[in-house]
Amino acid sequence: MKSILPVLTVISAILLFWVVCVPPMNMHLVADQAQRDDLVVTPDTPAARQEFSGAGLALRNAHLIPLTYTFVRPRLPSPHQVAGEMYRTIIGQKITSKRSLVYHGWVTLAPTLLGFLIGTSLGILLAVGIVYSRVMDKSVMPWAIVSQTIPILALAPMIIVVLGSMGIQGLFPKSIIAAYLSFFPVVVGMVKGLRSPDAMQLDLLRTYNASKSQGFWALRLPASAPYLFASLKIGISASLVGTIVAELPTGAKAGFGARMLVGDQYGQPLVSWAALFAAALTAAALVGLFSVIERITLKRMGMAAT
Repeated sequence: MKSILPVLTVISAILLFWVVCVPPMNMHLVADQAQRDDLVVTPDTPAARQEFSGAGLALRNAHLIPLTYTFVRPRLPSPHQVAGEMYRTIIGQKITSKRSLVYHGWVTLAPTLLGFLIGTSLGILLAVGIVYSRVMDKSVMPWAIVSQTIPILALAPMIIVVLGSMGIQGLFPKSIIAAYLSFFPVVVGMVKGLRSPDAMQLDLLRTYNASKSQGFWALRLPASAPYLFASLKIGISASLVGTIVAELPTGAKAGFGARMLVGDQYGQPLVSWAALFAAALTAAALVGLFSVIERITLKRMGMAAT
């Protein structure tokens, strides 16, 4: 309950803010439609209404506020509209249907997991090299930091185009972008974890004449486990973001990114919002899965999960 209560408080605050913002965001559109439906609107001309903000127009037309929560093509959908769209596209569709968010979720999840695996493997190998090699520490680590200063929105189209010109399409290019975002948290976390044993523990190993490999497996790697799991939880969500970003410039026909594009291009904001929230729930589920694995693993190692 100590963990759930703060989360529920934040979610409630976000939902309340969302509900409050719906009328001013949608009022101009609702007022135009209400006038076409012969309802009373103040002011009675579109040009005059443009002089008012959404909040001001809502105050002048309080009787139209309920309509802002059910408008068909809103600027800001209400929470129940998004929930209804998610129900229709998750529960109300066969998972093999191209309208099903489960289908699109798998299309996004496959390159996410592959990219996460590539990024995690690369991150762990680089971290070990940085800890045990002064040359890598002085050369690779600065480049790893600099690599994250490049905006992924600028880098993703370049990677897609270059790999596409080489005949590499489909799953792999999106996985590369997912790996690009996931490897850095793993590198930083593992370097911190591998260096976490204090001087007394390292001196004890030297007293026992332990080799570097023995010190790695007996001390450094177990000590890095909490840091690794913290990095994995960040990395898996970053991988999902990378995959969605990779779907945007490719004109993908499936995936969460593709659904967001469809909703934007065809004036269907509910489609975009449903895909957005489905992606958020997918990321939360993946992070939750790693949290469970973390608790089980650290408990068996005699550690407490953070």
